[in-house]
Amino acid sequence: MLYNLLYPLTGYWSWLNLFQYITFRTIGAILTALLLSFLLGPTLIRTLQRVQQGGQPIREDGPQRHLFEKKGTPTMGGMLILTAIVIPTLLWADVTNLYIWVVLLTTLGFGAIGFWDDAVKLIQHNPRGVAGRTRILWQIGVALLAAAILKNFGGMGALYFPFLKNFALDMGWFFLLFAPFVIIGSGNAVNLTDGLDGLAIGPAMITATTFVVITYVTGHVRFANYLAIPYVAGSGELAVFCGAMVGAALGFLWFNTYPAQVFMGDVGALALGAALGTVAIITHHEIVLAIVGGIFVIETLSVVIQVVSFKVWHRRVFRMAPIHHHFELKGWPEPKIIVRFWIISIILALIGLATLKVR
Repeated sequence: MLYNLLYPLTGYWSWLNLFQYITFRTIGAILTALLLSFLLGPTLIRTLQRVQQGGQPIREDGPQRHLFEKKGTPTMGGMLILTAIVIPTLLWADVTNLYIWVVLLTTLGFGAIGFWDDAVKLIQHNPRGVAGRTRILWQIGVALLAAAILKNFGGMGALYFPFLKNFALDMGWFFLLFAPFVIIGSGNAVNLTDGLDGLAIGPAMITATTFVVITYVTGHVRFANYLAIPYVAGSGELAVFCGAMVGAALGFLWFNTYPAQVFMGDVGALALGAALGTVAIITHHEIVLAIVGGIFVIETLSVVIQVVSFKVWHRRVFRMAPIHHHFELKGWPEPKIIVRFWIISIILALIGLATLKVR
């Protein structure tokens, strides 16, 4: 919005020329998101504590220590994340850009589904929340709408592979199945990871930081041609959105770090994952997302492996799934699990960035 309002006035005040630069506006979005988090966080936490009283219902089939260590901690802190993403994005991004509105659609859509799920958990005192089938159907609706917009108005439909130069697979109408799969899979993968204090928000912040770089070079014709990656006109504006995600995640981590004052809940986890999935689709870096967000992939695969193994062979591969609970039951302290997962996430982010050059 600032770009649309102030940049046309450059002829009167030359310093307003700064607003044409995506890098400047991305930094502005990061700092604005961080400031909003710090200003609104304490008030939101106090409000959630007063309204929720007993805090997030703890699953009885999880690690037993959670029943007394995390009981009473308020949830739905993801509302802070959403606020700190949406406001800076609208403030610093070009609001005439189609891709900005698509990512906001999926972010807020999945955030609303998560809010509904969290509210049911609290009202009914049931840690399972909304029925899984109902939740997935709504996610399909939001993701399919976003995919249809990108297909019909954004010209999306090709799948690019890292390490391969000038090779793309035209998916045609199969894109309307593939794109929702990426968005829904990403949203639920982040949600599965959100089981320890700061465990999900750290890798989400690292992944968003990586995509600040990816969106910028994908939307810059010279960089894209030099790196032999697909150029997507207008996608550079998503660097502002990803910057807002970084600032919002960093600000939320201030309150979510061990021991957490607030949990993000489904409202935050689903929204973050869906946002990352949508950005990856627009920039044609869906496979790179699977690399950079490898922690989320590992967490999801651990659940799939556990369920399949138990149903087929009646044996558990892990002591408990998702895999972070396995390490808990092995006796690893919670902060050690969290920091080691962050370290792995940083390594995966570097590998993901390396794919931009190795073609």
